[in-house]
Amino acid sequence: MKPLTLVLSMLAFAAVAAEPPQPYGPVPSERQLRWHELQFYGFIHFTVNTFTDREWGLGDEAETVFNPTAFDADQIVRTAKEAGMRGLVLTCKHHDGFCLWPSAFTEHSVKNSSWRNGRGDMVKEISAACRRHGLKFGVYLSPWDRNHKDYARPEYIAYYRNQLRELLANYGEVFEMWFDGANGGDGYYGGAREKRRIDNRTYYDWDNTWKIVRELQPFACMFSDGGPDVRWVGNERGFAGETCWETMTREGLMPGHADPKLLNAGQRDGKDWLPAEVDVSIRPGWFYHAKEDAKVKTPEQLVKIYFESVGRGANLILNLPPDRRGILHENDVQSLRGMRRILDQTFARNLARGAKLTASNVRGGDKAFGPAKLVDGKRTTCWCTDDNVATPELTLEWKKPVPFDVAKIAEDIRLGQRVEEFALDQWKDGAWQEFAKATSIGAERLIRFAPVTTAKVRLRITKSPVCPAISELGLFKQP
Repeated sequence: MKPLTLVLSMLAFAAVAAEPPQPYGPVPSERQLRWHELQFYGFIHFTVNTFTDREWGLGDEAETVFNPTAFDADQIVRTAKEAGMRGLVLTCKHHDGFCLWPSAFTEHSVKNSSWRNGRGDMVKEISAACRRHGLKFGVYLSPWDRNHKDYARPEYIAYYRNQLRELLANYGEVFEMWFDGANGGDGYYGGAREKRRIDNRTYYDWDNTWKIVRELQPFACMFSDGGPDVRWVGNERGFAGETCWETMTREGLMPGHADPKLLNAGQRDGKDWLPAEVDVSIRPGWFYHAKEDAKVKTPEQLVKIYFESVGRGANLILNLPPDRRGILHENDVQSLRGMRRILDQTFARNLARGAKLTASNVRGGDKAFGPAKLVDGKRTTCWCTDDNVATPELTLEWKKPVPFDVAKIAEDIRLGQRVEEFALDQWKDGAWQEFAKATSIGAERLIRFAPVTTAKVRLRITKSPVCPAISELGLFKQP
């Protein structure tokens, strides 16, 4: 190409290249974007409760009771990976105060257990297995401690922070730090055996406790009722709200103090990016109980949970409690495999990739924001319209009718959560007929509906304060 022709070509390209839209409202931090990408991971609840058949330990359990006879970190982590999980969060210390690592600050830990003759470190073994299998590793450290003599006194906060430093400094990268809201009540408390209450707004001095996490694990997202990075979804039954905004106002929120209904839906006008995490157990309880072996959630129940959590813009953390052997029970493994099989078959083929895509508007007429970006498999590209076009339409057309019963749509959340309502239509009997509609989209929206067979589908953005930025669109058929 001659120099003059090349210059003219570059000038022409520059003339049509469009700028992306300005972000709308709060946007996720880099650590939150990394968290969103995970979508689905596991929880491991394992402690003395597993051997005493309790859900909440009293704090007076003998360390020797903890003795898994065939502990296998690889079996646990491998099963989680096969289920499609991208990480595991380990309950390193639950409310009973027993520590799964040989903490230098207490005798109430694995170093005085029967397991490995007191020389074991379960945090080390699980975190190492996660690295071997390519999963992220996360930490749960209960703020409440029914064993420690100083709980509810100022001295306990120093103890808690020392243990937090042990976990965050010695076991590699941590993707999530889990703080829950159970605080105070009856306990052993070093032999006092009494009820102790604390003010959960002030006792833990959360701002300074959180600073330790930021210092030692800058990319770890912190979970609690009020974040600061990820919020509780408000229930332990496995669903986010039908409308679930990624945004909330954090002011006034903290671990153990929040409105469950508000957490479940979020706030459209929230001032902070504070997405929801759905925590639910594969069994009725969070710890293993033999009497629940026949009550493991079925593959179909787990798929429903997936659609009502990940499919509503949240992340799903599914609890997998090891049994007294120290492995995941066969019933749990079978159910996880069944769930994965259904999900893999459902999302094996995106029918939208075989369609001709036509948009009513493309930002600046630039292909960089054209409808082809919806099916390029990249969350960082998007179909976007001009600033003055907030309710555009997009049509998918096939050469012959195709059957489907699941739709997926996602926003480029780097630009905020923009769309408030949308609808899907099929071309039937010479006219458009609506077959699905929903509200919030966010990181991902999945919708299941009665089977549709058609040669044309229309996506309508029906309510949005600004131009949409849609990164993904998919149509799928369940097995």
